[in-house]
Amino acid sequence: MTYRTPPDAAHPYLRAASAGIRHHTRALTPPNATPPRPGDRLHLDVLHAHLTALLQFLNLLAENTRPPHPSAGRHLATAHTRLWQATSEVHSAFHLLPSTTVAEAEANACHPEQLPEGPPVLTICQRHLTAGHAVRRKTTPTDLGSHTTACVR
Repeated sequence: MTYRTPPDAAHPYLRAASAGIRHHTRALTPPNATPPRPGDRLHLDVLHAHLTALLQFLNLLAENTRPPHPSAGRHLATAHTRLWQATSEVHSAFHLLPSTTVAEAEANACHPEQLPEGPPVLTICQRHLTAGHAVRRKTTPTDLGSHTTACVR
C-alpha cells in the first residue's frame, strides 16, 4: 500500500516560505498614493538567510537527482550556481545600504554577549562565508564569475 500526499498538502513549509516572500513583496509595494519604500538592511539580511537556505536545499536536490537523471541534475547544479550569484549580490547590496539611525540603534540595542552568533551586522557575513565555502568546493571560479554586475560605487 502506498501513501500519496495530496498535491495541495505537499511541502507545507515551502509553501509557507513562498507565502512569506509574497507578503513582504506586497508590503514593499505601497498603494498608488505613497512613494515606494526603499529596501533596508533588515530585509536584505532576512532575504540573504532565505537564499542561503535555498542554496542548501537546491544543492541537496541536485545531488539526489543527478545519479538517476544526469541532465536534470546538471540543470539543478546550474541553478545552484546562479542562486549563489544572486546571494552574493544581496550580500554586497546589504553592505552598500546605510546602517540604521542612532535612534533605531538605541531602540534595538544589540547586545552581542547575548547572541551566540555575534552582532547582527556580522551574522550575514558569517552566513555568507559559510555558504561560499560550500559553494566553492563544488564549482569552479569560472562558473562563479560568469555573471556581470552593474556596480556603481
